[in-house]
Amino acid sequence: MGIREQIRQALEADAASVCNLHAQHDAGHEVLDFLAGYGAISLGHNHPDVRAAVEEVLQARPPQFLLVAAQPLAAELARRLAELAPGGLDLCFFASSGSEAVEGAMKLARLATRRPRFVSALRSYHGTTLGALSVTGSERHRRPFQPLLSGAVFVPFGDAGAVERELRRRDVAAVLLEPMQGEGGMRPAPDGYLPEVARLCRRYGALLVLDEVQTGLGRCGRMFACEEEAVEPDVLLLAKGLSGGIAPISALITRRGLWERAYGTLDRYDLHCSTFGGGAVACAAAIATLEVIRRDGLVEAAARYGGYLREKIAAATAGHPLVREVRGRGLLWGIDLDAPAGGMGEDLVGQWLVVGMLERGVLTQVCADATGVVRVQPPLTVTREAIDRFALALQQTLAEHATGRWSSVAAAAARAVRSRAARAFG
Repeated sequence: MGIREQIRQALEADAASVCNLHAQHDAGHEVLDFLAGYGAISLGHNHPDVRAAVEEVLQARPPQFLLVAAQPLAAELARRLAELAPGGLDLCFFASSGSEAVEGAMKLARLATRRPRFVSALRSYHGTTLGALSVTGSERHRRPFQPLLSGAVFVPFGDAGAVERELRRRDVAAVLLEPMQGEGGMRPAPDGYLPEVARLCRRYGALLVLDEVQTGLGRCGRMFACEEEAVEPDVLLLAKGLSGGIAPISALITRRGLWERAYGTLDRYDLHCSTFGGGAVACAAAIATLEVIRRDGLVEAAARYGGYLREKIAAATAGHPLVREVRGRGLLWGIDLDAPAGGMGEDLVGQWLVVGMLERGVLTQVCADATGVVRVQPPLTVTREAIDRFALALQQTLAEHATGRWSSVAAAAARAVRSRAARAFG
């Protein structure tokens, strides 16, 4: 059997994805994807224009990963990102994941400032590699891998005074923040917080690194979430939706002068590198993705449909005893469930809602470090009809447990036990 035939059979066995918002699972049932690969599937599954760009590269057969000079598609992608980025950010470094982008930002900050420490936020999530975990404010993610890098401190998200208390020591290389915490429960930065932190970083000589892996590229109704309050970071990080869900790629965007301060000598120019960074396939997918976002007005669409999504979620959850709050921006929302019994209750009720939605043909998931918060994250290509279908599934699922918080937790626990028993004996 040839290689193409082997691949074809593997794809058929795993069920092929289809374009736009839908994916098919192995039972042949259509599922509406409101998780979107945690934001990576920004244009829906297998967008034809992004696929065509990748196929064009494969047909052209350019040399891959020469690693002696910037390749044409990497240079073009860098040019486009520099045009979009705020604050005169004009240099890009490409890698394969958000975690790698965070690692690159940490290394850049230490070399450029000659300082050892980092400030991040409680409930933050910046990745799974050792350095990224060191600035991730989730004890659950950090604990198994300790001891981590020294010199990282965590402050409450939204508390600029706590940031300043650390910066006064003048040994902080960078402050790393998400404009809206994702895995920490879909928590937008309070008004005025990011501009004040940016001001403090300038005053005390630290870099401001904004992790827009989840919030960037139109997700929150602006090209970058930091633009809502005209914040200009020293380093901007992108990944996930940058390639439209086709190929792994991330980007660190900074100022040329800052990069040269860190790496601008013969003995340091190659201290930070990536074998697969800037590959032609990934860069072609990213260029096509940026073009689709521009051509189809998807940033504006995210703001418009985000407002409609907010209204539909609010209507579907209104008055329900389990729903504490709905919060978010654009096409990135969290449904915060008011579950008793602490973390165990959150786990049960969060997964109960996720499973109930899946049974009604809608895919979503809880936040990794806030399991009582269900994330709502459709592709940027979402339609009103898809939002209506999502809202109906949400309303129907919540209606199963409309009597109270404790009864809902008990019912969710009973369902979990039945499901486990079915797997064990069935």
